[in-house]
Amino acid sequence: MSEMNGNEKYYYLPASLPTQTQSIGAIHTGDLMLFGSDCLVLFYEDFQSSFSYTRLGYLENPEELPEIVGSGNVTVSFEPADEAR
Repeated sequence: MSEMNGNEKYYYLPASLPTQTQSIGAIHTGDLMLFGSDCLVLFYEDFQSSFSYTRLGYLENPEELPEIVGSGNVTVSFEPADEAR
């Protein structure tokens, strides 16, 4: 994922996904959203935004996320949560 604005990582997907955009307002560390129909965004800082996104999910316990992702590009992988919890 590529760095943007010191608060998010983004990746353009090879295909579009269905969207249900909404004006989010408050972005929280660990939010995973879709910008447009093909840009996956992982936020690692809290801030206010006037942009619209499709909410996809969030990371549990994201407190160390800013240190983990750092300030450059990173490789990120996602797995579904264990539903047995």
